[in-house]
Parts: sequence; structure tokens; C-alpha cells
Amino acid sequence: MTDPVVGLVLEGRYRLEERLARGGMSTVYAATDLRLHKTVAVKVMAEHLAHDPTFVDRFTREARAAAMLSHPNVVGVSDQGSDQDLVFLVMELVRGRTLRDLLTARGRLTVAEAFAVLDPVLSGLTAAHRAGIVHRDVKPENVLIGIDGVVKVADFGLARAVVGTGQTSQTGGVLIGTVAYLSPEQLERGRADARSDIYAAGIVLYEMLTGHPPYGGDTPLAVAYQHVHHDVPAPSVEVPGLPWPVDELVARTTRRDPAGRPLDAGAFLAEMNHVRKDLGIEPVPVPTGRSTAGPDTLRPTNRPTRPRHPSDPMTEVLGHRTDRAGRTSMLPGMGAGPTMNVNGRRPAIERARPGVPQHIRRRRARFAVAIIILLAVTIGAVGWWLGSGRWTQVPELIGQEQNAAIDLLQSAGLDPDCCDKQWSEEFPEGAVMSTHPAAGEAIRGTNVRLMVSKGPERFKVDTALVSKPWAEVEPQLQASLPEIQFTTSETYDNNVSQGAVVGFDPPAGTDLKRDQVVTVVVSLGHEPVAVPDVTGQTPEQAVANLEALGFVVKKGADGRSAGVDVGDVMAVSPGPGDGPVKFGSTVTITVSIGVPLVNVPDVTGMKEDEATAALKAAGLTVDATKFFGNKVRQQQPAAGQVVEQGSTVKILVTL
Repeated sequence: MTDPVVGLVLEGRYRLEERLARGGMSTVYAATDLRLHKTVAVKVMAEHLAHDPTFVDRFTREARAAAMLSHPNVVGVSDQGSDQDLVFLVMELVRGRTLRDLLTARGRLTVAEAFAVLDPVLSGLTAAHRAGIVHRDVKPENVLIGIDGVVKVADFGLARAVVGTGQTSQTGGVLIGTVAYLSPEQLERGRADARSDIYAAGIVLYEMLTGHPPYGGDTPLAVAYQHVHHDVPAPSVEVPGLPWPVDELVARTTRRDPAGRPLDAGAFLAEMNHVRKDLGIEPVPVPTGRSTAGPDTLRPTNRPTRPRHPSDPMTEVLGHRTDRAGRTSMLPGMGAGPTMNVNGRRPAIERARPGVPQHIRRRRARFAVAIIILLAVTIGAVGWWLGSGRWTQVPELIGQEQNAAIDLLQSAGLDPDCCDKQWSEEFPEGAVMSTHPAAGEAIRGTNVRLMVSKGPERFKVDTALVSKPWAEVEPQLQASLPEIQFTTSETYDNNVSQGAVVGFDPPAGTDLKRDQVVTVVVSLGHEPVAVPDVTGQTPEQAVANLEALGFVVKKGADGRSAGVDVGDVMAVSPGPGDGPVKFGSTVTITVSIGVPLVNVPDVTGMKEDEATAALKAAGLTVDATKFFGNKVRQQQPAAGQVVEQGSTVKILVTL
């Protein structure tokens, strides 16, 4: 049945030409952009969902999420709209197949092929994660492999921008996604972040290596239960001989606890590249599942022969006729005939038939000689090609600049396949790091893949983060520099407020290597200050000196001091002997209002020397009057009176 939508022109611009695929929620058509005259893909929402605001919102969100991304490994979205009761979005058209189709055809992939497919997938997801977008439905059906080997991630219909919590939430209380690839946290709580995409990508890696997902079951609930309660088995259990680092990579990326997985797709890609390097796995082309030597491919050995017309003189000389299908047959009445007799001599030329003009016979003879020469040259060329001629040397290109390496390959009769690029501490930017195949003998026309250096990978901490609160700086560093490890230390700083960033070690703006440790120095505030000795100063002088050091000064109750003049500061608390105190602390000063007061002791009846000692011990002076005796009979002031320290007490000493 003809699709009724085919032939419609949406918004006067997109003419739907052919239905490419149909899913539960949408149908994809090949369409012509009448304005730009190019072929695009148009995804049209299913009719029964077009009036559901929830699904229309999801559909619109896909357009916005994908439009935020500009990456060669993400299917680009260029437009979105609704027309004639159809809700649609416009995407680039990728000619090829899905990873699901490839796995169905191949069963499983080698480690090198699996890495070749996963590398661009993770590159595309890295761009999404760095833009704050989580895909939430990574699976083989959403990985497109073009006929040119370019891999693209598609279908951001479930994607949602990361909110302040760093997670995405379920839509309308309904868990959406493909259960075979959903992470435990999506299944249990309906929440997802970049690490949920890592889990799904790890499951896809497992499936590429083994040919099937890790869990199966009669119902989706049975599959979900295994994701939540079991660890993903090692791929080598299904495919003996897989290297253990590959098992470890699958295990790390599919841990049930999100905290144990790589932070995002960029971290996953870095770990995969480490494994590839450790195992010495050479880069291979992305498997497309298509033959490279099909009937449409023209090669020197299978190039079709141009059919000749019967009147073609060369056909007459050769004695053959070519039909429309390119098959040759003998002309009637003519045989192949020997070109040499049994003695090795050329036979006599057959006499011309009666009635054939002389110039025709000469022309035929010239053509015969030309064909013989052509056959000789062709046979020689084929012999040379089958012998040494088809071989050439892949030149030594390590360290060569990219364009110079391409020129050398072309001069050697080889086809440059440019270029894989990788960070390198050893090679400068633009230099060739390796070739596949390596230097040595190769057949002319062979594709030589170049691995070109992007130079040393470096990262920088923004200098604008200095002096900002650490509570604000920390999430910014985690989001913008996940490749760098940060640790903290604390120090007093008189110019940076407590809790703010004093600086970085190495300093902000310095070129940093991946996984380099950077220490963030956080301020403890102003360093503690010692309280100076302000006793003996006027209250005004003492307050000015203490406030200059950052103290808050409070005047306490007045006191008395024998050593400080009335009106001067006699004490400060905390004092100089208490050690440094926190900057901005409150100190209390005490002002003297005179010498201390003492109670006059009762010395009547005491001997003179005893009374004198008692009064001096109380801080008083003694004025004694004696009359023929040694006992104190009277004292003035009287016992119990309160007098200032140092006052004179008169005593009368008699018998």
C-alpha cells in the first residue's frame, strides 16, 4: 500500500519522497529540501501521538537537544515544525545501516572493530555531555554507520538537559527507554546522568564483542531485575580468548553503582584508548558490512568492455563480435586461426578476396598490425603488473608533517587515508605518529591510514576563579576539567576572605596534563593577631591601637591599681600573655580609678613588731608613738575601716 504521506510538501519546503523506516512513535522519510535543493531525513511523529502534549514536548526537545550539538558523530537537526496535522523534525540523511543491522549480519565484532565503532560513538556522547545533555537511550538501533564508515549517534528524543542536581528525571512518571540498555538507577529511580549513558555504552560494547546483550528474559521485568541485582558478566565468558583488560573495561563501565563508572563519555573514551594502546591494537576502519568489490566497483581486472558495432574495423580484424551484454562471439564464416605455423614462421597472408578494394585490404592489414602490437604491450604490462609492477614501498613516514606524508604516499602509488588524530606528548602537532600498514612492501593503490598528532593535550584552570568562594569554584572545576585531579589545602591570608580560593598550585593559567594533580589553596581568613600591652595608656590611645589591629574594643567596669594612674588603662582581656587570638575578636579594657582599698587590721594588744608587720602586709604604712612599753594600746584608723592602700595607721605603744 502506498504511504499517503509520501508526496506531501511540509511548510512549503520539504517534499516527502520515500519512507525509510517506521517505529512505534515516528516514521522517517527521505525528503527533498526544495529551498536548498538537497536530500534530508524528516522524522514525522505517529498520528496517535501528535495530539499528546507530553510526546510533542519530547519530540520538540529532541530537536532542541540535537540542534545544540555540532559534532561530526551526532546526527544534525536543522529544523522542526508542524504542518497538515503532522509534527516533524528535519535531520541530515545518513545513507548506511544501524549497528543493529551490522550485528545481525556479522554476529559479533573483533575487539579492534568494536573499538572502531565505539570511538566515534563516545566522541559524539562526549560533545553531548559537555553541553549538559544526557542521551538516555544509547543502543545499537541509535548508532548509524554510513556507507563511508562515518558513525553517528541518533535519536535524542529521550534526551534532556541536565538540571541543577546533575541528573535528569523521568517523564510524566513513566520510565522511557530500552530496558536491555537501561542503567540500574534509571530502572530503580527513573533518574539518569552522564554515567547512565556510560552504562548503556558499556552494554553496547559487550554486545558488539559477544553478539548479544548480557541479559535476556521472557519479560522486560525479568531483564530489568538482572540489571539491578547482577553484575554484567565478563565478555570472555562468552568469547574465550578476549584480553582481560577488555573484560575490565566492560566491568568498569557497567558497575551498578554510578559512582564506580567513568564520569562521562570523555573519560570512557580515554580509558578505552589506554586499553587499546596497552594491547597494541592498531586502528581499523569502521566495519560497514558492505562489500568493497561489488558489481558497481570498477577495477583494472573487471572493467566492462565497450560493446563494438559490427562495422568497427577492429571487430572485423579480430574476427569477433560483442553483444549488448558484453559477451563475444565469432563472426559467421570466420575462425580464430593460428598466427604462427608449426615451424614458428608467420603464414603467408591470405590473398585478397575478389571484389575487395585494395585500400580496404591495406587498412585491414594496418589494423591487424596495430592489434598485434597492442596485444603485445598489454601482455607485457599484465606480466609486469602480476610480477613486480603492482608492488611498491610504504615510505617511512613517522615524524613527517601530514601534507608531506600525503605527497610521499601519492608518489609511491598509494592512497592516503587521512587521518586519525590523537594527542601526543612525543610528536608535535601535525606530525605522523604511525601508519597502517606500517612502512614496507605493499600493493599499489593500497589505502594507508595515517595517525596524526594533535600535539600535547593540555588543560588550563581559569585565572578568574581566584578569590571566588570555593563552594562555587568546586562544581565549576568538576564540570569543566574532569581530566584534572583537584585536592585542597588551607592557609591564612590577610587579603582573601575565609572560604575563598587563595590560588592554585600549579598557578591558574598553567598548561596541565591529563590526570595532573592541582592543589586548590583555600583561605582560613586573616591570620591570628597578638594582643598588645596597652596598660598605662589613656583609654583613647588604647582603643585606637587595638582597632588598628582589627580588634573590637569594649570598655569594662572600672578597677583599681596601685601601679597605674587614675584614668589610665590598667588591664586588657584577653591580654598579651594569652597568645594570638582570632582576627576581629573583641577585647575588653579596664580603666583605673585609683589605688586598691584595704581593710585596716586589728593590731591592738600586739607587740610593736607584730603590729607593724601585720599592717605592712595589708599594704599600709605605720606611725608608732611609744611610752615605756611594747604593746599596742590604740590605733588610728580603727580596726575594720576601709582605707586606700598605702595609707598611714598610727599606733600607741605603752606598757
